Amino acid sequence: MTEPLRLTKLAKRAGCAAKHPPGFLLPLLGMLPPNTDPNVLVGSSTADDAAVYRLSADTALVLTTDFFTPVVDDPRDFGRVAAANALSDVYAMGGKPLAALSIVGFPDTLPAAVLGAILAGANEIAAEAGAPIVGGHTIKSEEPIFGLAVTGTVHPDRVLSNAGAQPGDALILTKPLGLGVITTAAKNDRDTRGAIAEAIGVMTTLNRAASEVFAARRVHALTDVTGFGLLGHLRNMTAASGVTAEVWADCVPVLAAAREYVAAGIAPGGTRANLAFLADWVDYASDVSEADRLLLCDAQTSGGLLAAVPEGEAADVLRELAAAGVTGTVVGRVGGRGTGMITVVNREN
Repeated sequence: MTEPLRLTKLAKRAGCAAKHPPGFLLPLLGMLPPNTDPNVLVGSSTADDAAVYRLSADTALVLTTDFFTPVVDDPRDFGRVAAANALSDVYAMGGKPLAALSIVGFPDTLPAAVLGAILAGANEIAAEAGAPIVGGHTIKSEEPIFGLAVTGTVHPDRVLSNAGAQPGDALILTKPLGLGVITTAAKNDRDTRGAIAEAIGVMTTLNRAASEVFAARRVHALTDVTGFGLLGHLRNMTAASGVTAEVWADCVPVLAAAREYVAAGIAPGGTRANLAFLADWVDYASDVSEADRLLLCDAQTSGGLLAAVPEGEAADVLRELAAAGVTGTVVGRVGGRGTGMITVVNREN
C-alpha cells in the first residue's frame, strides 16, 4: 500500500519557523543605505510587515511577499495557510489587498496534482479576501515552497505602521499563540491531541475583520505576529516607536495543546532562536516559566494582529472586535519612552 503524502516530511523546517531569525536579518538591514525617496512611507528601516509607497495624495500601495515550506501535510491546507499568512501583512498596515502573484518552488518528483491542490487552496483564501491571484512564477526545488506577493492599497494618511505606539497604550492580541509548537508536534508525529485541526482553523482565518476594526479606530501602532513570535514582533514595535512595554504572561491566550507539548520539550528551532535573540531585549520575572517564555517567542504562521490602542479606548475596541467575530485580548501595555525593552510578568502576582 502506498503511504499517504505528507508534505511536512519533505521540509527540514516548516512555515514561518523556516525564516531566518531577527538576529541574522536586522544587522543586514542596517547595512543598507537609507531610502531617500519621499514617496516611500514605510521601508525596511523599522522592520515593519510591508512596504508602503505613495502614488498620490489619497492612494498608496502596500507591497509584501511571504513564502515558506509546508507547515501542514495536506496540499490544499498548505495553500490556504500560506495565502492567509501573506495577505496578513497588508492587513497589518491597515490596508486592503488588491491582487497577488504566486511564488512556487516545487520538486519534479511530486505529482503535478499536488501543486494543483496547493494553488486551489490559495485561490480559495484569496477569493475570500477579494484579492485574485493573477499570475506568478515557479522554479524546481528540493522542497515544496509556496507563498504570495501581495499588492494592496491604503490612504497615505491612514497607514498603520509598527512605529506609533504611545506610552500608556493597551496591547491587544487577536489570535492565540502556540501554532509553531503544534505544527512541530504534528510534523514529528507527537500531536497526541490532534490539535493540528484547530491550528489550521486559526491559521486560515483572515485578519481582515480585525484590521478593519483597528483601521476605523486609527490605533497608534499595528503589526501581525508571525515568525518572530509575539515578543519578537512587539520588540520591533517598541524599538520603532521608541518606547518600552510590559507583557502579562498569564493573560496571553495560548492553544491548550501547545502548553502541554511545550512542557514536553516540543518547540521549533525558530522559536528557540527567537528566545535566544530576545535575551538582550526582554526581562522576565522569575516566576515566568521556561515554557511560557518559549510560547511568547513561538514562531507563528498566520498568527493574529497586535495593536497598540489608547488605553481609554481599549474596552470599546474589544467590543467592536467581538461584534466582528474576533476575539481580542489585552496582553500588556506600553510603558514610557525608551529603547524598546520589554518586561514580562505574571499580572496576578
